[in-house]
Amino acid sequence: MRRRPAQVVFGCAAVLLGYPSEEFVADLHAVRDALDGLPSGRSKSGLAATLAKLEQMGQMTASGSYVETFDLERRRSLHLTYFRHGDTRERGMALAELASHYRAAGYRPPERELADFLPALLELAAVSEVGVDLLVRHGGALWALETELAKASSHYTATVSAVREALGSPTKADRESLSRWRAQGAPSEQVGLEPYGPPEVTEDTVMGETVPGAAARR
Repeated sequence: MRRRPAQVVFGCAAVLLGYPSEEFVADLHAVRDALDGLPSGRSKSGLAATLAKLEQMGQMTASGSYVETFDLERRRSLHLTYFRHGDTRERGMALAELASHYRAAGYRPPERELADFLPALLELAAVSEVGVDLLVRHGGALWALETELAKASSHYTATVSAVREALGSPTKADRESLSRWRAQGAPSEQVGLEPYGPPEVTEDTVMGETVPGAAARR
């Protein structure tokens, strides 16, 4: 079955926003091949910009940049529920709900990441409208992430922009969410990961149709 352009965008973005693994070169080749079939537009140009930068950097440099960008700065987290709930107990309910959506679509939540991990959600969106709906619901978080990446002049900004472009215009709720983030940041109640939900939230593995992406391999 031929995938729609938006599905290709989501699949490519899942790869580009995944940790640069041993399959780094092959993954980037797959993205470049997929982009050749996309119509011209902002999504294609955004993905191509990130791809070109990663190709220039190589795996070792890209790996270090990835950690510095996403792992060392909470405000650039790839875990979307953080932008609304921070490290609070409410986040546990949000994660459990996300996991239930994976299962309702016939997939299992990611094994080594929380259910809100953006590359995993992108993989789901590449094969299921459920994943697209989840990305739309977290449009404000995507916008906040894009804003924080832009502040850091990150080459990943263009890929998040490409995803938002493929999802369509931001909603009123997205704008309100971004305004709240800019004014307050994430809620500050500190909790551990244990209350975030039952063990199956983080112990399952994504199943079903295979979509290229580092999230399923980590």
